[in-house]
Order: sequence, then C-alpha cells, then structure tokens
Amino acid sequence: MFLEYIILFNMFSGVIMFCSTRKHLLLSLLNLEYMVLCVFLSLTLFMMNYGYELYFSMIFLVFTVCEGALGLSILVKMVRSQGNDYLSSLSILSW
Repeated sequence: MFLEYIILFNMFSGVIMFCSTRKHLLLSLLNLEYMVLCVFLSLTLFMMNYGYELYFSMIFLVFTVCEGALGLSILVKMVRSQGNDYLSSLSILSW
C-alpha cells in the first residue's frame, strides 16, 4: 500500500514538472519518459499482485521505446532546422 502511494506521488510530481517545463523540448521529453516509467512500474506491480502474465508489460515497453524514438527524431529535426530546442521558437508554419 505504501509503495502505491510512492508511485502515485512520483507520477504527480512528473505531471507537475511536465507542466512547468515549457522552455526546452528535451526536458519535456525526459519528463514524459519519467511518467511512462512510473506507469510501467504501477502496471507491473498490479499484474504481479493479481497473478496476471507479464506479456502486456513487454508490449507496453515496446510502445514506450517507439514513443521515445519518435520524440528524439522530432528533437533532431528541430535542432537541425532551427538550431535549438526552444519550444517558443517553434511555429506550425515552419514544419
């Protein structure tokens, strides 16, 4: 029970940090990955408590890796086209 509260606190701290980082894309991506790891930990604990198989957690990790690779490719494209990763310099017309 105490571990669930710790995971919940970590998740909400990740949400607060994600909402407060509006300057750099890399910091936003790192916060998203932190929140995904918190969800993965809670999903794994839930599955282990109720005796489910852990195949779904492997599928979740595959989608997490795909999401991370997509975020990094957007970051690389943005740095190559604009020279920085500031979200304030991002315009929808420049894409």
